[in-house]
Amino acid sequence: MRFITIRFKTLVLSLAVLLALCAGTAAAAGAEAQSVYFAGARSLPIYSVEREDRRVALSFDCAWGVDYTDSLLETLRKEKVRATFFTVQFWAEKYPAYLKKIAEGGHEIGTHSATHPYMSRLTKTEIEKELTTSSEAIEKVTGRRVELFRPPYGDYDDLLIDTANEMGLYPIQWDVDSLDWKDLSASDIVSRIVSRAKSGSIVLMHNNGLHTAEALPIVIDTLRANGFEFVPIGELIYRENYTIDHTGRQFPKNAA
Repeated sequence: MRFITIRFKTLVLSLAVLLALCAGTAAAAGAEAQSVYFAGARSLPIYSVEREDRRVALSFDCAWGVDYTDSLLETLRKEKVRATFFTVQFWAEKYPAYLKKIAEGGHEIGTHSATHPYMSRLTKTEIEKELTTSSEAIEKVTGRRVELFRPPYGDYDDLLIDTANEMGLYPIQWDVDSLDWKDLSASDIVSRIVSRAKSGSIVLMHNNGLHTAEALPIVIDTLRANGFEFVPIGELIYRENYTIDHTGRQFPKNAA
């Protein structure tokens, strides 16, 4: 999809989103699709971060295709926003030029596994291999150490989270799900994101979502108008002296 520059189209989408928000903000607050669904004490990834500076992180999972990636990168460049991309090893190896382009755009790159499996079904050895080879594939192209990991399908167990932590990787989920992989309209994607975002949110999108590139400029403009700033996940999270509560929200130690 070509980069969207037609202001009229942007205005129409913005108006549609505004109407949707006015009608559905209260319902959205009580119907968040993504939640921690395990009961009891668990090893949890970071879903969001306790912050008061209204910073949020935009993230994109890369597993299949690059059709809309140039448009996404152009929007991020134009808006001076740095985001986080999680790439699967086979995607990184198939599209090294795009991996390099993402890195050169100043964006952060984390691993999304080697083969995109349900990782809660793997042994510790299999997990270590998935994380090691995928990180190495990214580092070979970018020259940067991989520090973040997002489990495919959002699927995890204690073994996966503990192993990732042992390997020096921060396991990352999200608290705002765009559902762009369901081919929602651009206005629906924007509505979902802007109605759920709060200080410390991590937003999930996909580089090859059908209408993600169309929605992205409106997401950025609307969140900025609401006082939000954008940083990569690595600059949003706390690197040490932190706790994670039962919802997956990360707090500075002694603040939870």
